Amino acid sequence: MELQVQKRVQVGKSAALRRTGLIPLELYGKGVENLHLTAPVKEFKKVLKEAGENTIVNAIFDGKKYPVIIHEVVRDGVSGDILNVDLYQIRMDEKIKLMVPLEFIGISLAIKEKNGLLVKSLQEVEVEALPMDVPHTLQVDISKITEIGQSLYVKDLDMPKAVRAVFAPETVVATVTAKVTEEEELAKQQEAGAGLDTVKVETEEKKAERDAAKVVAEAGAATGEAPKAEKKAEKK
Repeated sequence: MELQVQKRVQVGKSAALRRTGLIPLELYGKGVENLHLTAPVKEFKKVLKEAGENTIVNAIFDGKKYPVIIHEVVRDGVSGDILNVDLYQIRMDEKIKLMVPLEFIGISLAIKEKNGLLVKSLQEVEVEALPMDVPHTLQVDISKITEIGQSLYVKDLDMPKAVRAVFAPETVVATVTAKVTEEEELAKQQEAGAGLDTVKVETEEKKAERDAAKVVAEAGAATGEAPKAEKKAEKK
């Protein structure tokens, strides 16, 4: 996959650049010179959609190919428009670590026949491999889950031989749990509400007791008399 890029003459004019249909790119890497580049936004979006952020893209600049990965895409928080992009140049003979998206496939009997609910704990997994060996996605076969409460772990993923998962083997990828019915959810809400009401009543009672004790103490101080409890103690 290739992306045609051009040298950016004016650095720091990103807004003006984007108005012309171009986006600013920064190409950098270990032991290489940083390059300030641009690319047509339409072409970049097409490459991003196909490659994602874990597939090698050849950035074509001045007749030379630069093997890169799309390291970071910065977007406007409101419009979602791409503001700028970081391209990281890699060496094909050195292993790299990347996050690879998970693709959930198959049909779980725990869901189909036992009315379970699939809970995805991970959407991507970090792997280590040579650039050419990094998979575009990793498939998670949920048909392996046959019972409610059963989980799939990183160790259960069908990892290519040349690829190593960085995450711990016992890291949960997905679990099928029992669905909560509307009646059960309502009962939980009512129970929680009852608990809060009880706490509220107890709190109000304690406050009333403290206020009453305070009034008695203040009255005793004003008349020079000790509260009854203290008087009983004195008689003893």
